[in-house]
Amino acid sequence: MRGADSYTESMFTMSRLDDFVPANHPLRPIRLWLNEALTRMDSVFSRMYESDAKGGRPSIAPEKLIRALLLQVLYSIRSERMLMEQISYNMLFRWFVGLAMDDVVWDHSTFSKNRDRVMAHDVMVSLSNETVETARVRGHLSGEHFSVDGTLIQAWAGHKSSVPKAKSDDNSPPDGGAGSHENWHGEKRSNDTHESSTDSHARLFRKSRGTGAMLCYMGHVLTDNRHGLVVNARVTQANGTAERDTAAEMLADAAQFADTSITVGADKNYDTAGFVATCRAHGVTPHVAQNNGRAGGSAIDGRTTRWAGYAVSQRKRKCIEQVFGWSKTVGRIRQAMFRSLHRVDQLFLLTQAAYNLTRMRTLAAKAA
Repeated sequence: MRGADSYTESMFTMSRLDDFVPANHPLRPIRLWLNEALTRMDSVFSRMYESDAKGGRPSIAPEKLIRALLLQVLYSIRSERMLMEQISYNMLFRWFVGLAMDDVVWDHSTFSKNRDRVMAHDVMVSLSNETVETARVRGHLSGEHFSVDGTLIQAWAGHKSSVPKAKSDDNSPPDGGAGSHENWHGEKRSNDTHESSTDSHARLFRKSRGTGAMLCYMGHVLTDNRHGLVVNARVTQANGTAERDTAAEMLADAAQFADTSITVGADKNYDTAGFVATCRAHGVTPHVAQNNGRAGGSAIDGRTTRWAGYAVSQRKRKCIEQVFGWSKTVGRIRQAMFRSLHRVDQLFLLTQAAYNLTRMRTLAAKAA
């Protein structure tokens, strides 16, 4: 018998949000590990609101804020406005963030203002460190063998925002009157003479000789070779030596907490005498790919390449591309919708924390 196309809503429903989320849903372990990390960050949140102890309206709970921001990365949601819309009707999102069925969802402008406060206090640095600690406790890190690489992050600024540095603070309209466009024909632009009036921290940089320069930042990642988890991540201004300089800083930090000597795999861009010498000064064995086409030859020789560990590092270092691939397709760092070095760095750290949690979920599912 054909069923009737009718709709009758009950006045009362006795259900919990947890009942609507399957027991094997991939967000369940992520939420568990995230809550443990947020509990350890309680002192960080307390310092954020010390100045508000005398009164004022309650802000968005920082724990809920970070869960919502993590959802934005995991589900590739492009704006806070759309994020608030989806939380309002998506029971899975409400459960993950920690909102009841009848709780009012925040206005997107309120959410953005509280998000800026979290970023101003470097909360993402603590979140990234806590996810690394979770990975260490679960036995996913070797602590001895690493890989390093960098990638370009397109800035939220266009070429037309580049103006001569002498005019960067000038609010007068361009030559030709109101509404006209600058004439760039025949004019050369460089980081020495021009800067973006939209994002002064962005720098013109090109990935290779066959590509054009664009306003961008440079993201750097240090991964552990055991499972490819990110143990350190930073964003710097884009220049020719930023990859090697930042890699040396991250490796120096890693060497301080290592019980034994460590190794690092890297591509040919890191095969320079300066980087190799810096690594060895910190007790790090450089397993960089040999760039024999460089003037003067490679900075390493058979004393390094003859060992079986060198070949393993060269295979493992390619896994770092999975981090960049996930961060640019699922995450939000292909073109950062934030301006200034500090804010882009916070977004980059949030994305790497989300990657680590996703990767650990996959490892836990394989072990089960």
